[in-house]
Amino acid sequence: MTPSQYSGNVIEKYLWVYFALLLLAVLEVFIAYQHFSTQALLALLLALAFCGATLALRYFMHLAQESRGLFLALIPAVIFVLLMMNMIWPDSFRLLHMRPFAH
Repeated sequence: MTPSQYSGNVIEKYLWVYFALLLLAVLEVFIAYQHFSTQALLALLLALAFCGATLALRYFMHLAQESRGLFLALIPAVIFVLLMMNMIWPDSFRLLHMRPFAH
């Protein structure tokens, strides 16, 4: 594709995404003040946060225009980082009792 095929009103697209993210944030604040159970509130807020993160990644970090191979290569990297972060939790639980070197 030539650059002229990508042209158009790019700012309009980003403004729509920006206002969608703003609407998601307002919706999250509104839901936070409603009387939901803790589990339902957590599920709703996590779902809205996932939607907002997806929009931000796709449009503001330009992943919507990337090839599918890059996207599929990022999935194992994210899983690896999450697994490595899981190795830290025992240390943080030891610090709750102020015994940093206890086994």
